[in-house]
Amino acid sequence: MQRTAMRELAFKLIYEIEVQKGESEEHIKIFVENNEITDEKVAQYLTNVVKGLKANEAEIDELISKNLKENWSLNRISKITLSLLKLAIYEMVYTEVPYKVAINEAVELAKKYADEAAPTFVNGILASVVKEKNLNKED
Repeated sequence: MQRTAMRELAFKLIYEIEVQKGESEEHIKIFVENNEITDEKVAQYLTNVVKGLKANEAEIDELISKNLKENWSLNRISKITLSLLKLAIYEMVYTEVPYKVAINEAVELAKKYADEAAPTFVNGILASVVKEKNLNKED
């Protein structure tokens, strides 16, 4: 399975967790079964993403919050857009995924799943995070 397809599955799982307000090993297992994921590499990737998000939830939420316009809060962001932001920030900050890849894939998923304003919004927030965390130092 391509990394792009794996990322889309991770987004769907994160969205489920956002909507249901909770995650567990059992939740991941059920998601894997329901989506008929037989590739252990994919299942491990999903587990790593969910555990990584949980372990770094406070900082990821803070990065999103700090880069919102005045009078905006996390509660105002749709669950779809919030899930995309969390996945992209996790990958940019806590993994070896190049920030350009994470941003591009998040924007593409926003075009596919979110409203028409979401791709620009996602791109703007993630670009601010790149600057704040100095992730573009390798350019």
